[in-house]
Amino acid sequence: MVKEVVLIVIGVVIVVGAGAYAAYQFSPWPSVLAIRYSLDKRRAEAAASIAPLLPKDISAQRDLSYLPGDRDALFDVFSPADAQGPLPAVVWVHGGGFVAGSRSDVSGYLKILAARGYVTIAIDYSLAPKARFPTPVRETNAALAHIAANAKRFNVDPNRIFLAGDSAGAQIAAQTALIVSDADYARRMGIDSGMASASLRGVVLFCGPYDLPTMNFEGPFAKFVRTGIWSYIGTRNLRDPRVGLLSVTPHVTAAYPSTFMSVGSADPLAPQSVAFAEALRAQRVEVDALFFSQGHNPSLGHEYQMLLETDAGRLALERTTAFLTAHAK
Repeated sequence: MVKEVVLIVIGVVIVVGAGAYAAYQFSPWPSVLAIRYSLDKRRAEAAASIAPLLPKDISAQRDLSYLPGDRDALFDVFSPADAQGPLPAVVWVHGGGFVAGSRSDVSGYLKILAARGYVTIAIDYSLAPKARFPTPVRETNAALAHIAANAKRFNVDPNRIFLAGDSAGAQIAAQTALIVSDADYARRMGIDSGMASASLRGVVLFCGPYDLPTMNFEGPFAKFVRTGIWSYIGTRNLRDPRVGLLSVTPHVTAAYPSTFMSVGSADPLAPQSVAFAEALRAQRVEVDALFFSQGHNPSLGHEYQMLLETDAGRLALERTTAFLTAHAK
């Protein structure tokens, strides 16, 4: 009897294990759920870092919609409570590997930026695998159009708008900026620009992937990256034409907006930012890059800029503010 029970248990374990293996092989969902769980801890750490620095004199408009009928297309607006006249705006696209995150992840950071004289706007977009590329790009473009059309309502100067993002949000922001600045690329994407190119004063990018075929898919970060790409484009095949279209670096032109970018010294995506900066400079685009040597002590990981209790995090904030100030004139 005991032997039979043992055999049954072993059989159940084998069946369950085979099912789990099959789930991981044929669907990104198991890995996506694991990523969403692990990122909760990182978001909590960043929130704790920012909490003591949050300004009190910030007004907020929350849970607004920028695309009727799209339940994911929500945004929050933060501005100085005593703001006089229309202000330049920073529209921020959150990170999360295309599969996780929300606008609330960057709300503290954007309140701090708002206190420096900006209207800051945190947008949500549809997450993969439920939504595929280029849905988040279309949504971000629609958000820009909505903000420009309703600038007076949000005390925004429609001629002084910046687009920003971190991690996967940096890729989405960078690609949306390419659509705004390059009509030929916009036609290839099948997306009409949501705003006049002259109104996009600059782009702020942290820790993003910008050229997928050249990415390093080795090491502990590889599974996260592979899951994000698989979820976002719907295939593991990196030779799929959508991968090339998703990549920003090969498509930039001299019309691309002035760009501030940064990445941590120990971020596996650091080579992506360096190569993107080089491609922009080759096109004579103005680039302000905050990069660190590989031997930087302490080492700076992915999304280092959100940890404002660190010297590097504070430096990134000051450099971001300086870039915005210079290009908002």
